[in-house]
Amino acid sequence: MWENDSGKIALLELYLTGRLRLRKHQADSWKTLADLPWTRKTTRRGELELVPKQRDKLLALLDRVWHEWRLVAEGLANRGLDTTPAGLLRLQDYLRSQAVPSLPPRLNRRTATAAVAPHSKSTLTKTRRLALGQTAITGDGILRLKAPRGLKFSRGESESDAAEIASVFGDVALTQRALLDGTRMVGAVKAVLLVENLGPFQDLPPLDGWLVVHVPGWDTSTVRLLLDQLPHSPVVLFGDLDPAGVRIARHLRAAVPNLIWAVPPIWEEYVDSKGLQGKWPPALNLADAPVLIQELARRRIWLEQEVIVLDTRLRAALESAIK
Repeated sequence: MWENDSGKIALLELYLTGRLRLRKHQADSWKTLADLPWTRKTTRRGELELVPKQRDKLLALLDRVWHEWRLVAEGLANRGLDTTPAGLLRLQDYLRSQAVPSLPPRLNRRTATAAVAPHSKSTLTKTRRLALGQTAITGDGILRLKAPRGLKFSRGESESDAAEIASVFGDVALTQRALLDGTRMVGAVKAVLLVENLGPFQDLPPLDGWLVVHVPGWDTSTVRLLLDQLPHSPVVLFGDLDPAGVRIARHLRAAVPNLIWAVPPIWEEYVDSKGLQGKWPPALNLADAPVLIQELARRRIWLEQEVIVLDTRLRAALESAIK
């Protein structure tokens, strides 16, 4: 227990202040110390105090499990930080920021976080972000596209035909960094269809003049860069009819206020035969959701978009969304 930071800072707080409050992430350390004759409970709920005669034993334990505790205590004091897990975290962030090497103009979010936080999946707090200076942070999303005939992609003097790319790779893969670095679309796009799931993206019937984009889940930062190039093209969303699908639609509408949420009427024919029993959170706002979605929520049913992909009427139903 004393090998982790929460346990060690608990010992240090008790030693330096003579008291230790019960905190969620220090519950095991607090209980262990509460069971020792070194401490006693105060009149305040969840608080221990150090028995003065036991101070030397606590010091011996600190010296044994945390050799650099004196340097940590000095660092906390010099920066006016509390001897708590939060204070220790802020001190560690500061020390890491001092050791950050020279950074490139752009870094993946995980790589950048690993440089200024305990690990790559840590939260990139405001303090940690400041330590990265002017370095741009990317999620490095990848879009899979089915492009209409005649659409090309260009950067600088180089230009590639989307159909030729797809003839080799099956569809077009476009990265966030490529868009940030200047890759542009050249040609007419009648409409953009955003498809939530991979199966429907692959198996949908072709829509003449439409750009079809696979947009899985919440990773929408890359598709926003793409849509910025098509300010005059209608954008249609085709996704699952479930709580996650509703949240994705709302998330996308924050970037594309005129987003068309496609819920073809033919879907109603599949409710009884293909509907799945599923919970709809009571707090989920469905005020502006299509009527069918509101009905599904009332009946606690989910519908997957895959169930209508083979319906021969789907193509016309989607095209009618922009008429």
